[in-house]
Amino acid sequence: MNSNFNVNRAPKRSDEPVWWGLFGAGGTWFAMITPVTILVLGVLAPLGIISADALSYERVSEFATSIIGALFIIGTLALPMWHAMHRVHHGMHDLKIHAGVVGKIACYFFAALISALAVIFIFMI
Repeated sequence: MNSNFNVNRAPKRSDEPVWWGLFGAGGTWFAMITPVTILVLGVLAPLGIISADALSYERVSEFATSIIGALFIIGTLALPMWHAMHRVHHGMHDLKIHAGVVGKIACYFFAALISALAVIFIFMI
């Protein structure tokens, strides 16, 4: 085997796997869960295919205050935001807008803010 390859045995640690993980989770959520949510709440319920009693205030409030419902609502708000802000961060670079660390912090701060607000609002219910 040729030993002319320069392999860095102590590479610099990167925070990119965290952002790519949130990007992937948000993209998956947005592709798989959001269309069903839109179908149920935006099409089937208004057309009367799902009864109005199924989406009464009491039932929706009970769902939102359960652990599964709270996690669903937080996931619906937070995960696509991480996906979008990661796209914005890398999209700026692709458009030759090199915002550097400030742009990265701004994008991920906004996603973190929306995530924190989702958690706060769920606990306020």
